[in-house]
Amino acid sequence: MSHLEYHEPVLLHESVDGLNIKPDGVYVDVTFGGGGHSREILSRLGDKGHLFGFDQDKDAHKNAIDDPRFDLIPQNFRHIKRFIRFMGHKQVDGILGDFGVSSHQFNEGNRGFSIRFDGALDMRMATDQPLSAHQVINNYSEADLAKIFWEYGELKASYKIARQIIQSRSEKPINTCFELIEIVSGCLDKRRENKMLAQIFQAIRVEVNEELEVIKELLLQSKDILKPKGRLSLISYHSLEDRLVKRFIRNGLFKGEAPKDLFGVADVPFKKVGKLIVPTPEQIKENSRARSAKLRIAEKL
Repeated sequence: MSHLEYHEPVLLHESVDGLNIKPDGVYVDVTFGGGGHSREILSRLGDKGHLFGFDQDKDAHKNAIDDPRFDLIPQNFRHIKRFIRFMGHKQVDGILGDFGVSSHQFNEGNRGFSIRFDGALDMRMATDQPLSAHQVINNYSEADLAKIFWEYGELKASYKIARQIIQSRSEKPINTCFELIEIVSGCLDKRRENKMLAQIFQAIRVEVNEELEVIKELLLQSKDILKPKGRLSLISYHSLEDRLVKRFIRNGLFKGEAPKDLFGVADVPFKKVGKLIVPTPEQIKENSRARSAKLRIAEKL
């Protein structure tokens, strides 16, 4: 497999511009995927610059770039601080993240990420991790299922959907994506069926991969591993991710307000750079996945 199976990255130039790259700087692409962002970063680095890529998906490792200025770390980016230190760097000049599922993962039917293809209920970003969608759907209690559909899918019908799943699995296990779709279809508003199915799949995927926890861990570690004036350039695809990024950039926390000094000035680690960036109609036409993308850029104070 070549990297050509991956789409042109969403907001490619805008997100790399956001890093404000110094030719001799050290950068991290925490979501390597097809390597599109990494190639763009490398094209702006000089001989002394260096780039680290993170990706836990074995498919992405086949796209590794043969360049002495590049190292691909086959790990979840929640371990960024440990591995960057292990590679001999205390701090870096910029971190780029393009969250969510890659177009390649969506298009591999057997991974179970997409409502368009039938495949085993899997949804693991790292295929060797223990928890899969199959376990979530077949083992979680009604209350736990309802909770993930409500919190991670933002679905009002969360209890109805959970009850339907429990009822069906009491007769036989639910093994494939299309089986799950058939079981929940009676709970869905027919006018919004595809959107609601996407929300159900999103909720299961976020649970399986601990996606929100992982983003929180990355953001908290970025306070330590970014140099002063170092940049964060982060692309989110749904409101749950974007809310975390937005709040963290604003006050360095995920809940509540930042502490203030004696003069009432908030003690925050970052300042936002520019406004929220969203794709142009042309970019959405080229890649429908771009429709929900939001790019936020911040600089460490």
